[in-house]
Amino acid sequence: MTEKLIKMSVPTRIRNNFLAGLIICAPIAITLWLTWSVVHWADSWVRPYIPARYDPESYLNFAVPGTGLVIAMIFITVVGFLAKNLIGQSIVRFGESIVTRVPLVRSIYKSVKQIFETVLKEQGTSFKKVGLIEYPSPGLWSMVFISTDAKGEIASKFNAMGQDMVAVFLPPTPVPTAGFLVFVPREKITILDMSPEDGAKLLISGGLVSPEYKEELVAMKGPRTPVPMKSLT
Repeated sequence: MTEKLIKMSVPTRIRNNFLAGLIICAPIAITLWLTWSVVHWADSWVRPYIPARYDPESYLNFAVPGTGLVIAMIFITVVGFLAKNLIGQSIVRFGESIVTRVPLVRSIYKSVKQIFETVLKEQGTSFKKVGLIEYPSPGLWSMVFISTDAKGEIASKFNAMGQDMVAVFLPPTPVPTAGFLVFVPREKITILDMSPEDGAKLLISGGLVSPEYKEELVAMKGPRTPVPMKSLT
């Protein structure tokens, strides 16, 4: 090892040190930049509506970033608290009845509300499991996020064909926010032990960042085979 370090040229050492520093500094810098951007974005939306007497900058000689974000979080929390009582529910229903009467707005509102209710549902099973399916052809495997069982008209059509189908989200690399909704037979999905967070890291890195997996557990349990999942509902 010492001989290899001695033979290494100065430019090579500089390059290696630069790459090592980049691996450390880049994630920190990107995280700080994204956080700072979100704070400024929230401030730009909320601060114009804050009365001057409640704005800290009216009493200080310097800017206080994050004030708009904090006030927005407090406002959203208060709205959620009020919406849980009888009077708040009545106000929400009245507001929704007005929105649903507007032709274009009601379609957008219902779609957005359904998405948020599905994603933010506390006891939902959406995207809590990661699996593998044979795609785009037999013998080639792609990683997917398990969404939910087929429901409604789609489930009725599949049941008529005698098929038990599961909705999965097939994301691309390296941007997993866009992808395809695919209905797959339950028995053709191989469930993985990794968490959705680890699965997202694997996708974004193009397979370079793989979650830890203890091989001794595999040896104790035996080889993993595709096991039909239990119902997700």
